[in-house]
Amino acid sequence: MTGIIVTVTDEGLGWYGVRCVFRWIGYENKPYEERITLWRATSLTHAIELAGREARGYAHDHGFEYLDFAQAYALDAGEIGSGTEVFSLLRDSYLKPDSYLDSYFDTGGEHQTS
Repeated sequence: MTGIIVTVTDEGLGWYGVRCVFRWIGYENKPYEERITLWRATSLTHAIELAGREARGYAHDHGFEYLDFAQAYALDAGEIGSGTEVFSLLRDSYLKPDSYLDSYFDTGGEHQTS
């Protein structure tokens, strides 16, 4: 299966992945959602601004609360396609791997398929 490839041009715009965090309202367990979107922007700050505007609309349209929390990642790729890294976050931790995963990614409250 091949993906769509988009070439970055020299217009002063780059590609950025931005993660925004939401809280769902009206659900018994009030889940949180982390959503990563892809943006063409002039800088990390510009990408966060664009994503924040879209996030507020997304939250409004779905009855969610946008937590005004966004993290951006500048893509270091000339082309966007299958396998392109769109977000990365480094976190310092003294936890062992299983404890780290249990603490941040596999707490038991995730809505996911194993």
